[in-house]
Amino acid sequence: MEFMDVVKGRYSCKKFDGRPVPQEQLDKILEAGRLAPTARNAQEQRVYVLQSEDALAKLDAATPCRYGASTALVVAYEKSGIFTYPEGGYDSGAEDASIVATHLALAAYDTGVDSCWLNFVKVDQLAKDLGLPESETIVMVLYLGYAAKDGGAPLDNHFSRKDISETVKYL
Repeated sequence: MEFMDVVKGRYSCKKFDGRPVPQEQLDKILEAGRLAPTARNAQEQRVYVLQSEDALAKLDAATPCRYGASTALVVAYEKSGIFTYPEGGYDSGAEDASIVATHLALAAYDTGVDSCWLNFVKVDQLAKDLGLPESETIVMVLYLGYAAKDGGAPLDNHFSRKDISETVKYL
């Protein structure tokens, strides 16, 4: 698939049919995340694959929004190895994890898997329930699966975009 087709076609699926994601496709998606750029190539991202009933139940306790997805990727970062910018007082953790998550979402679409980026989750509760190290911070959850035939389509406003002149300025 051409890159622009992936970028244009990928949407946040809000209703999955519950079918599992085959390991071959999941491996390709995870590899795309592994190859994502990070500040100073620190690669401090952590991607947790939730597929078991127990893990998904813990996720369900932390958010009302799973939409029937069979797989969830919890994207976090290890705080100790991230790059802290000398000016501005912030670090690369959330941005690096977001780049990784974007790669995961685009690779999912490229392999025929639908996804949904979710931030509406009690991250502290989820981290505790999953037993994640305290040195890690969850940034988001990416649901993976296949759109349900009845309602898994893009939202009505998905293909509506502002004119590029409204979002890009040449200085």
